[in-house]
Amino acid sequence: MIISPQEKNKVKQMNPLVLAFVGDGVETLFVRSKLALSGDGKANALHKKAAEEVNAHAQSEQAERVLSHLTEEETEVYHRARNSKSRHHAKNFSVVDYRRASGLEAVFGYLYLTGETERLKELFEIMEKV
Repeated sequence: MIISPQEKNKVKQMNPLVLAFVGDGVETLFVRSKLALSGDGKANALHKKAAEEVNAHAQSEQAERVLSHLTEEETEVYHRARNSKSRHHAKNFSVVDYRRASGLEAVFGYLYLTGETERLKELFEIMEKV
């Protein structure tokens, strides 16, 4: 996807929690696709495996692994989302995990909406290595 400079500027100005909302869907689709292609499994078992990978605690750990690989622009998006005030957090995870997860999801949402899918793939590969 190729977007105009005006559209990219609009994405840069979006509420970081909106970027996290989009990024959560992006990561969920990536994980589900990876699991579906990894072998034959039943939908319920695949759903459980996906839930183990796409939750606040797992995403918080992934954020720690990938932070040093983020560009300055991506780091800014991460920090804006991580530091955003939210009225709720995941009930089974800490506030710290939830905020780090939101930061990572915002980076994914930002990259997706700006059409930087190759960069998304790079970050997913970095997260997969550990």
